[in-house]
Amino acid sequence: MPLFLLGFLPSVSFASSIEVPDFVLTHRMMYLVIQLGLILFAAKIGSIIFEKLRMPGVLGELVSGILIGPYALGQLAFYGFPHGIFPALGGFLISPELFGISAIAAVVLLFMVGLETDLSLLLRYSFVGGLVGFGGVVVAFTFGAGTLSYCSEMLFGKPIGFFHPISLFAGITATATSVGITARILSEKRKLNSPEGVTILSAAVIDDVIGIILLAVVMGIVTASKAEGVVNWGHIIAIAVKATGVWLVATAVGLIASRKISFLLKLFRQRTSIAIMALGLALILAGFFEQVGLAMIIGAYVMGLTLSSADIKHTITEKLDGIYAFLVPVFFCVTGMQINLSSLGSRPVIIFAILYTLTGLLSKIIGCGIPALFANFNLRGAMRIGFGMAPRGEVGLIIAGIGLSSHLLTPELFAAIVIMVAVNTLLAPPALILLFRNPKSGLRKSGKRVEKNGAAMEFDFPSLQIAEFFTTELCDVFESEGFFTHQISRDQKLYECRKDSSTIGLHCAGRQLKITCRKDDVPLITTAMYEGFAALESAIDGLRKPLDANSIGTLIKDGRAPPEKVTMSLRNYIKPNLIKTNLSGTTKEEIIGELVSILVENNILSQSEAAQAKGAAVERENSMSTGMQYGVAIPHGKTNVVDHLVCAVGIKREGVDFKAMDGKPSKIFFLTLSPTDKPAPHVHFMSAISQVLTHEKRQQILNSQTANEIYLALVNNS
Repeated sequence: MPLFLLGFLPSVSFASSIEVPDFVLTHRMMYLVIQLGLILFAAKIGSIIFEKLRMPGVLGELVSGILIGPYALGQLAFYGFPHGIFPALGGFLISPELFGISAIAAVVLLFMVGLETDLSLLLRYSFVGGLVGFGGVVVAFTFGAGTLSYCSEMLFGKPIGFFHPISLFAGITATATSVGITARILSEKRKLNSPEGVTILSAAVIDDVIGIILLAVVMGIVTASKAEGVVNWGHIIAIAVKATGVWLVATAVGLIASRKISFLLKLFRQRTSIAIMALGLALILAGFFEQVGLAMIIGAYVMGLTLSSADIKHTITEKLDGIYAFLVPVFFCVTGMQINLSSLGSRPVIIFAILYTLTGLLSKIIGCGIPALFANFNLRGAMRIGFGMAPRGEVGLIIAGIGLSSHLLTPELFAAIVIMVAVNTLLAPPALILLFRNPKSGLRKSGKRVEKNGAAMEFDFPSLQIAEFFTTELCDVFESEGFFTHQISRDQKLYECRKDSSTIGLHCAGRQLKITCRKDDVPLITTAMYEGFAALESAIDGLRKPLDANSIGTLIKDGRAPPEKVTMSLRNYIKPNLIKTNLSGTTKEEIIGELVSILVENNILSQSEAAQAKGAAVERENSMSTGMQYGVAIPHGKTNVVDHLVCAVGIKREGVDFKAMDGKPSKIFFLTLSPTDKPAPHVHFMSAISQVLTHEKRQQILNSQTANEIYLALVNNS
């Protein structure tokens, strides 16, 4: 919502309600930095707690704002802060400094949302988005105004009509969708570019524009009613046309000039500079939109949308990730601070709050869901869109604040409206996540689009390692050609390379590399493949030369001096019950099998998981022996049957041929298993073992008779 709307608020002292002589700027900055620090901690802790409860982290940020805000803990006085850290500042709840940071955060949020929007899908669903947005506004406005009119005799002792200014304010407050909350959830669930996600974003932009137009209309009616004159509909229509025209023209110009803007940003060369300058453009356009009477967030979204198809898109996203992580939680936490849950008093107000909340939720589900049903969405997809449009936020709160400052809304009605905003904001996101848990399409006809100008190629490699190596080399080749490479998913090994209008997708799936591109780019891909194969051949030629493992160095030293300071505590991984003093195996596989059995006996692995764990260790052993020197072997493997590093220790005093570096039999065995997809200190653990196993320690271990003696020998120096 435009900041100029704050002009409708009553004159309040933004400086502070704190009685400090000569309230200087440094004192205000002191408050600001402390407030920001507390907000960051509260927002992060709230986000973590809610994510542990399998709920959106953004809700935790909102709830954290409620708890530390001026209506709760923020008003508690203590030494040096007689009015609390977050005192209520007259008729407005937060300082102008904090409000300014929150406004910038909203700009960053919508700029990033615009960047992540798939433009082709947005255009494809613009008509549907228009229907959904318009339907949601009409039904929400009708339900909101109608609910207040219906409850008016109970609230005011006399009935008021649907077109009374109070009813109209209740209606317009109900229309405002908080797209930021939904967009954050869609982004976290990777549903931002789904048909439902794009429809919601498109509808939310339209929803915001229509909301601003409605506010202009309502304020015109309010002004006319106060002056007891005639409403100047011509002036109001002119405002509406101006707002809509600026939005449409700016979007069209931005999309047309996208490549030129991208070219100008590339002149800054360094990728961080490119991203910062792109954010600068977003801030400028946001300010321009504010100046002409539109919301800043719409301008930020338009700039993000402008660059969404540019080759520098992912570069901007990556480089601004830190700024996003800093600012956006502040925005949601500050939004939560403006919610007062304790100001509901009388029974009529409580009844109105309940009805207004229910109609507010139903209005978006019905108003946005029904048009979606007529636009190829099934009931599942329509419900996703309806709940996605249901959250309210800062826009609704500011509109309600305008009504309060204009003396159209009483404090009790304002509190009831805030309850509607809070409950809809808290209920809609979990429902949206629940609806998206079902992977089924939300479309009635979900046939895949055939890309007429698209091409797909597949290449098979002898092993997973070679496929991954080649994928990395190919990305380097594209980088050297001026492409901007982005790793979309580390787990799935998805990459996207962009340059101007060319977009090349790489997917390393096992031993296969899949490449998608335009047909026009196939010759470029073929040439790049030759360069990649050349690099691969060079690496293979190097590997054909004999590799002397002993020349690289040894883990186990034959020193007789006390061990160096061990950087890891072995107590966290080695336990007496995980040590076997008399292994019976006589081969590598038998020894590994016995060590795995120790983990099974201690319920670290199940019987069904044992075979997979043993297979991982044997496979690693077959590629290169883990037999070190001086009778020590450290067989290991990576497998997802464990979610952290586990270890089993065994002793075979007669020794087993483990193909050790020095050719001598191995007698002391450490089996370690670590997860494939999670970080685990495997190398760090091996380093600690190498530090502990001096000559004296090895002799002490071999002479020990019990598992506890071996345990103490290992951990006393770690």
